[in-house]
Amino acid sequence: MKDLNYLYGEPLSTADYKTSAEDFVVDEILDIELTGEGEHVCLQVIKKGENTQYVAKMIAKFANVAPRDVSYAGLKDRHGVTSQWFSVPVPIKQSIDFTELNSDSVFVIKQIRHNRKLRTGCHSGNKFQITLRHISKPLDILSRINAVRQGVPNYFGEQRFGHDGHNLHMAERMFAGERIRDKKLRGIIISAARSHIFNAIVSQRVAEHGLAKTWHKEVFMLSGSNAFFEENISDDTISRLTSGDILLSAPLVGKGEKGLTEQEKTWLLPFSAWQEGLAELGLKNERRALRLIPQGLEVKTLDETTIKLSFSLPKGTFATALLRELVKHRDASKDNITDNNKDENITQQ
Repeated sequence: MKDLNYLYGEPLSTADYKTSAEDFVVDEILDIELTGEGEHVCLQVIKKGENTQYVAKMIAKFANVAPRDVSYAGLKDRHGVTSQWFSVPVPIKQSIDFTELNSDSVFVIKQIRHNRKLRTGCHSGNKFQITLRHISKPLDILSRINAVRQGVPNYFGEQRFGHDGHNLHMAERMFAGERIRDKKLRGIIISAARSHIFNAIVSQRVAEHGLAKTWHKEVFMLSGSNAFFEENISDDTISRLTSGDILLSAPLVGKGEKGLTEQEKTWLLPFSAWQEGLAELGLKNERRALRLIPQGLEVKTLDETTIKLSFSLPKGTFATALLRELVKHRDASKDNITDNNKDENITQQ
């Protein structure tokens, strides 16, 4: 993300985040009503210093089921204190007390039966509480808060691309003809490639037009949906944009040119080989919101070099996209990670 353009100019201040687990708190917002009955038990779990897959395997072992039978709404960071929902199949006549799993790093706070397993993405978003420490210029951060409330570029976070951009290097090899047999790995690489192209297009638009100015013709997304349509700017579309009924968008490229503006086609030329590779894999053109607007953004100064931020983001978006417009942030949790103890930081979903 270092090469991506800033909407409000490059921040002047530096700061650390994730200095301790308690400095990065995430609460998942479930988007479904649990039935209270059925052959699945949904668990709300608070975890500290553990990744999602580790907790899922722990639940599976305790319930004596296969790890693939334990599902969750979204991945959550290891380096933080995060709450999220898991589901595990448990026969109706069987009773399991999952609080026996409680420890210093995992704590089950709710267990409710449901008639089906949780699916990835069945949450609406996440609430964040992020403490920034060792801030070099606190006033620069505070001066940016009001602007950031209006929205930031909806960039994918650097964690999408793997350690040192490894997933993008793999994408180069895959599109050059190397076969990736592992289906899960191939999916990660494809996602990284599309995300990289999306970021580049958004960065171009930020540099040349910002995010407030509309083109004469836009590809709009329906709010809360993946559906999109192309239409000239008009009184009606301006009104719908203002109300939040529709959103400006940028492409997640695939096969063909459906949903691409002429300007986007020009910006995509440097990625033609990747775009062709994605098309050959059968991916269709999709769209993603251009702007990320935090909800309930609040700021509290704890001392001369420490600020606490609180806000909510929709699922599939990255807190680092917001942070980068406020401050040059450094992930302090990496200070304690050795080459043999690396894991993927999520800061999203």
